[in-house]
Amino acid sequence: MKRPDRRTAAVALVLVVVFLDSLAQSISFPILPRLAQRLLGGDMAEAARWTGYLEVAWAAPQFIAAGVLGRLSDRFGRRPVIVVSMLFVGVELVMGALAPNIGWLMAGRVLCGVTCGGQAAAMAYVADVTAPQDRARRFGWVSAAIWSAVTIGPALGGVTAALNLRAPFWLAAGMSFVAGLWGLVALPESLPPERRAAADWRGLVPLSGLAILGRRGVAPLAAALFFTWLAFQAKDNMLVLYTARRYGWSALDFGLFCAVLGPASIFIQAVGAGWAARRFGERRAALGGLALQVAGLVAMGLATLSPWFWVANLPIVLGGVAGPAVQALLSARVDEDEQGRLQGAVASIASLTSVIAPVALTQLFAWSIAGGRAPAWSGLTMFLAAGFTLAALGLAAINSSKPPLRPS
Repeated sequence: MKRPDRRTAAVALVLVVVFLDSLAQSISFPILPRLAQRLLGGDMAEAARWTGYLEVAWAAPQFIAAGVLGRLSDRFGRRPVIVVSMLFVGVELVMGALAPNIGWLMAGRVLCGVTCGGQAAAMAYVADVTAPQDRARRFGWVSAAIWSAVTIGPALGGVTAALNLRAPFWLAAGMSFVAGLWGLVALPESLPPERRAAADWRGLVPLSGLAILGRRGVAPLAAALFFTWLAFQAKDNMLVLYTARRYGWSALDFGLFCAVLGPASIFIQAVGAGWAARRFGERRAALGGLALQVAGLVAMGLATLSPWFWVANLPIVLGGVAGPAVQALLSARVDEDEQGRLQGAVASIASLTSVIAPVALTQLFAWSIAGGRAPAWSGLTMFLAAGFTLAALGLAAINSSKPPLRPS
């Protein structure tokens, strides 16, 4: 029996860390609104407003700090950034578990946003130990680990919240500390000293890491990722309300939908992304996946009946091969000692969508269902998501054909 090589074993270890980190955060996420409501004396309207504030309190600091953390991982290695990030996520969750008021809860979210660079460093780790032609496949593995955690986490949080509303925070904190200790004990460093970036403290100025987006071919592909994530924010943020409004779905109906969609998406990320990149090449996998997502989002907006909505999600799931392919195309456009800086910039872009979408896109959805408008108007949000994805497709089509910084 052939033993896995050291690089594959290292990727497996980092996948465990990413899974535990994502699981810790997803367990507590659906409980935040309920805890906020309790801390605010039961006022649901006030809790709804503060839930938005808590989301921005996490996303805005991450937008500023992610590039700095990526730069630190280029200078000092991936492992320290991953470990410290995991441990501070645990501290944030303990603050949530003990929070006596909404201010403490807000402070914890800010702390998490400032230090939450583990996933960006993990992506750089994978790039370090993976040949360029295999990166789409292994980036798909990372996405699958995140998807798995996000699928399991809310259900696990709901079960533990039935015991005590703060119990999910304690459970999540424990998982985050385990992830940090796992990284400290078992995870080898992926970036040897001779490949690390030179000391440049100017690079630690907040947002300075975004300068890497000015490199040849980097900015357009990063913008493609931005529009892709914004499209999914437009879709996913409103999905519960959208399906209830248009199809009359109950919580059970939506839970069944997630139970089917989640594993299918995990499979595509874990297996399909690598297969598509090998079979068609990263560029074609990216363009084909984005085209499938455009078609699926348009179909979602047009679907008048629940069965057609189910069918419309099939091309969206299959189109999940696009993200890892675009990530692989991006990683080939920077040097080895800049992978952390790149992934930090990408994480900043992702967090920016979490600042924009909860405010702007929820307002659009609210307008579409107000004033006695027919349920079909609610599809406007899905059409907007399709437009964002079409913009991503155009950017990727024009710029992914340009030669990378080094051969891939």
